[in-house]
Amino acid sequence: MTSLVLSCVLIGLGLYGVLTRRDLVVVLASIEVMLGGAQLLLAAYAAGTSAPAVAQGVTIVVLATAAAEAAVGLALLVALVRRGRTRTDQIKEVRG
Repeated sequence: MTSLVLSCVLIGLGLYGVLTRRDLVVVLASIEVMLGGAQLLLAAYAAGTSAPAVAQGVTIVVLATAAAEAAVGLALLVALVRRGRTRTDQIKEVRG
């Protein structure tokens, strides 16, 4: 039950950061916090199951998802910084 409350708090804090901040680095960090809360919830569910193979599979999926979203988020951030845009209100459209 504690992990459920903690994951909801993490998701709420991340959502607050995404909705209120304009700096792209802070928005990316807030998205990371939200995904960390979701991963905590998945890990708590997997730990509560009686099959250890399910828990290991969920853990691997969580780690792979975290690595993929971090790589994509940082690539987008680097591309936007190269164009001189570091705030969300400076981004008008996403094109190549």
